[in-house]
Amino acid sequence: MTECECSEVHQRRRVVLTGGPGAGKTAVLELIRQFFCSHVKVLPEAAGIVFGGGFPRESDLECRRAAQRAIFHVQRELEATGDSHGPAIVLCDRGTVDGVAYWPGEPDLWSSLGTTLEQQLGRYDAVIHLRTPLGQHGYNQQNPLRTESATEAADIDARIAQAWERHPRRFMVEAFSDFLDKAERALEILRGEMPECCKRHVVPVLRDRPRHANGIEPTRPAQGG
Repeated sequence: MTECECSEVHQRRRVVLTGGPGAGKTAVLELIRQFFCSHVKVLPEAAGIVFGGGFPRESDLECRRAAQRAIFHVQRELEATGDSHGPAIVLCDRGTVDGVAYWPGEPDLWSSLGTTLEQQLGRYDAVIHLRTPLGQHGYNQQNPLRTESATEAADIDARIAQAWERHPRRFMVEAFSDFLDKAERALEILRGEMPECCKRHVVPVLRDRPRHANGIEPTRPAQGG
């Protein structure tokens, strides 16, 4: 994080960065941590905390439901810690709605948790969805917690897209042949959510690159949903 000369108290905006396995969230989040100002609070991924901490990752339905309930509650508490620092942006590595894409069978996730989709969508001001590339276009399994094949990852990505489709400010970032083009588009969308005093922070490694013919241009990104 870089320091910001601004000392104003900002109105917090909660933004989700989501996408299927292998979409590039980890790399984009690292760029944000390195080059965006300290008014952007980046939260860790709840699923990584749950499974990395040894929560059983079993294939039977009840264990899968238990895991998603655990992830939901960890996500909510992570967001509470992010809010406590008075940031301009709380950037979530996935949000509570992602659980729909992983939830098996009936009753549905929201009935199980005593909440609704509308309540959870309302928790977030914007959603940035990085699309998972196809196997021949850069999908990899380097993350030791990633167990999905390229086909399974694409299926999960589609389910995540469907889960968030009713959010009024969802931005879809397609898989570019050059990953830095994809990262640049995601960072520009996030910059658009920031207060004016913070928008001057530009990622140097991306700022100085020549624009690809299919890369992002300084226009309003398309919204889905």
